[in-house]
Amino acid sequence: MTGNVIEAALAVEESLVPERGLGTVLDWLAPLAGLAALLGLWYAAGIVLESVPAYSAFAGFAPGPALAAFRDLIATGEAWRATGPSLARIGQGLGCAFLLGAPLGLLIGSSPLLERTLQPPFQLLRMISPLAWMPVAVLAFPTWDGAIVFLIAAAAIWPILFATAAGVKRVDPVWLTLARNLGASRLGALRAVVIPAVAQDILTGLRLALGVAWIVLVPAEYLGVTSGLGYAINDARDTLSYDRLAALVLLIGLIGYALDAALGRLAARARWIPAT
Repeated sequence: MTGNVIEAALAVEESLVPERGLGTVLDWLAPLAGLAALLGLWYAAGIVLESVPAYSAFAGFAPGPALAAFRDLIATGEAWRATGPSLARIGQGLGCAFLLGAPLGLLIGSSPLLERTLQPPFQLLRMISPLAWMPVAVLAFPTWDGAIVFLIAAAAIWPILFATAAGVKRVDPVWLTLARNLGASRLGALRAVVIPAVAQDILTGLRLALGVAWIVLVPAEYLGVTSGLGYAINDARDTLSYDRLAALVLLIGLIGYALDAALGRLAARARWIPAT
């Protein structure tokens, strides 16, 4: 009887192998199909730009010239020279947003009274476009880099803060009770239970913050700096180098996609088990 059950289980497992294999193939083909569709739309738009006289000045946005300019950006090293300062500003802005947003999120999530008090002003500030602070940033900071980092931090702090607060509110009270019964102080419970429990939420908030900060970066770099991806975009526009402009847009998209994928993979693989 046992042998028949084992044989039946093995037969079922073997029957599922092709389905799992098909699922793996589809997992690879689906993103490739989406990218192929996007590339097809780009080529179609390029044909329109090249064939319609009214749009002929923008023919540099077509895939052929844009990809050639992209290759030149890589070969000459201009891509890396433009990317380095932008990544440094993004890192500083996200760092400031994390140092402010994560502790505030922990406080708001653990105190209902504090949440009711701070939720209205924080929601009001969140709905203000970070670029609206540009005049204030220019006056408040002695350097253009400082102003840009401030704008990035002003955009990135809210996803981190609210994701952290939401994670704290989902912490099982049993874990905290167990920690207190074992003699843990409030600080000890925070370090051993709350922070490990919400670490994945913090990473998710950081990923959302990166997306917002990456969008704010380019217009913020239209300020008085002479480096970065935003400056390169502005320079290409002023010189009517539309093929180079399109190549820079492609570069920005690829870098942003890679950064988002890295944080997304880190958040998805995180398995945080609160210590007791």
